[in-house]
Amino acid sequence: MNQKSMNQKSMNQKSINTIPMVDVQAWHRPIQAQLEKKALKVLRSGRFIMGKEVAFFEQEAADYLGARYAISCANGTDALILALQAAGIGPGDEVLTTGFTFFATAEAIMQSGATPVLVDIDSETFNIDPVELEGSITSRCRAVLLVHLFGLPAALSEIQAVCDRHGLILLEDCAQSFGASYHSRKTGNFGLLGAFSFFPSKNLGGFGDGGLVITNQLKAAEMVRKLRNHGSSSQYHHDCPGYNSRLDEIQAALLRVKLQHIEAFNAQRQQVAQWYREFLSGSEVLFPQHHHEHIFHQFTVVLPSGRDMVKKRLAEKGIASAIYYPLPLNKQRALAGIAVEHALPVCGQLSEHCLSLPIYPGMTRSQTETVARTLINVMDCQGSLYTQSAF
Repeated sequence: MNQKSMNQKSMNQKSINTIPMVDVQAWHRPIQAQLEKKALKVLRSGRFIMGKEVAFFEQEAADYLGARYAISCANGTDALILALQAAGIGPGDEVLTTGFTFFATAEAIMQSGATPVLVDIDSETFNIDPVELEGSITSRCRAVLLVHLFGLPAALSEIQAVCDRHGLILLEDCAQSFGASYHSRKTGNFGLLGAFSFFPSKNLGGFGDGGLVITNQLKAAEMVRKLRNHGSSSQYHHDCPGYNSRLDEIQAALLRVKLQHIEAFNAQRQQVAQWYREFLSGSEVLFPQHHHEHIFHQFTVVLPSGRDMVKKRLAEKGIASAIYYPLPLNKQRALAGIAVEHALPVCGQLSEHCLSLPIYPGMTRSQTETVARTLINVMDCQGSLYTQSAF
């Protein structure tokens, strides 16, 4: 075989075996022409901040989510901060939240001047455990900031009941759940305010950073609008200190295109998840069971042992994977001595055994099978490591 043939074989092998966590080109290919046309229109308009594209996107997002008000902002972390502050959360308050989530959830609580109270999770859903939640309430708690982790809605009925019994404000971190429903109602509508992220890998992923806050209360909506724009209710009139947290016109325009396809995108994620369940059935891998309201921002499995070695072996075979999250929040240095920490054994176990596999719209059945079969083969090669379930 000559050098040219060898190089071609190597390139073909690489293309076959390289499966990323998210392939945005495969995801966007069917709508690429729409995206480019919309981007060019904004570029030619000369209007890039707080124009009609933002206004249209906010209305369309509100309509889709079933909320009265939707207010865009610069990113998902700001959306959380704006929601907390619009709810009146501040210094001296404690906010209950899950111990297993991205740091921004707790960070936003701290940025609002409040103290996070970390609660353990349910071992099947990975969402906050309502029983643990009620047992973690202190006299200073004012709110619950729940997270719909990986695209699966939390146990909203039980959590709302806890909030009602103790007079707590319910807020929702929906960064990973755009389009997910709980009892046929979109997440973000159950609490006083719901916060979303449009980070590029999210279910409604943008082309940079972006965020959104929804609410059904006018007073809360007005406060979010002020806070995102320097505390201003009208130009050069400032009622309170705020932020420069506005969504760009070009981001809003492109998100409008993707919003038209969000149901199809989420359905494709659900299909990939179903393929994974099919191919992983009978293995030692613990994987998410079927849930018709789960929209699979991530497909996260639990391995009995040797997770880090498995991740390394997958990478060697051209298959990406990720650990969400390697540390529960109670182990984060930034929260040492700040958060109120209760026992979080399930969070600790999950952080040592979880592994997220590639999933995105446009991922094929063949790719899904390759990931699953390779994972099983890698585990079989590890052999004696897999002797005990993580949970």
